[in-house]
Amino acid sequence: MQQYFSGNVLYGDDFTPQEIEDWYKDEKEGYAGLIKSDPRAYHYGYHQVNNLHLFKFLPKKKFLNVLGLGSAYGHEFLPVAPLIENLYILEPSDALVNEDLPKNIHVIYKKPSTGGEMDFPDDFFDLVVCFDTLHHIPNVSQVFSEMARCLNPTGHLLVKEPVTSMGDWRLERPGLTKRERGIPYFYFERLIQKTGLITLHRSLFFTMTSFLTRKLQKMLPKAIYEYHAYLLADKFLSRLLEWHICYHPRNWWQRIAPSQVGYVLTKSSDG
Repeated sequence: MQQYFSGNVLYGDDFTPQEIEDWYKDEKEGYAGLIKSDPRAYHYGYHQVNNLHLFKFLPKKKFLNVLGLGSAYGHEFLPVAPLIENLYILEPSDALVNEDLPKNIHVIYKKPSTGGEMDFPDDFFDLVVCFDTLHHIPNVSQVFSEMARCLNPTGHLLVKEPVTSMGDWRLERPGLTKRERGIPYFYFERLIQKTGLITLHRSLFFTMTSFLTRKLQKMLPKAIYEYHAYLLADKFLSRLLEWHICYHPRNWWQRIAPSQVGYVLTKSSDG
């Protein structure tokens, strides 16, 4: 397992078709099992994060066709909802379908393929959003290449993922699904280059944020990452500590580093 914990090779990306099938079965309802299955009661707390690191870099224009990968209730799209006409959501769980999104959006839910193939034409989407989903998927490189294939040449692909292992995935981890594991930062960099996408913006963030969230949860009315001032301070600190990213930290010193990355990508320099 050392090659995987080192971050040189992504665990799951070299699996056989049967291993991939087994992984998808384990993860299909994994996230749904961690949250309340009522979109009216569920609180999505990452709007400030998404706006600061990703959405604010999008052009102010209408998006005819938008894809959300593993977007569940679709709450992540609320900040840009007035700009969306058709929203396609690839979501394996029936428990996470939301019929109460803004009425101006035509929402279409579809089931993802375990092989990673997406039943959409080339260059179909003006915007593709994949927030905290790839680390639940084994065959990341295949899924990533499909997102790029479906993206309009002047469209935008937004990706946000953890860049640490999230612990030893062979063991049960409270608050996490059975299979999820982070995506190594340098794996992402190589994957983007291999796919031929252009990075318009990259953000590293959440330095010790999980630790601070746990320590302050009884003192603050909402999670620390829902405060804009904190996110600005975290953004500055994470930029300073980019050099210290460790995929599988084993002590407190290795954990003092950014744990998440966000990308704004496009196919064309005119995007």
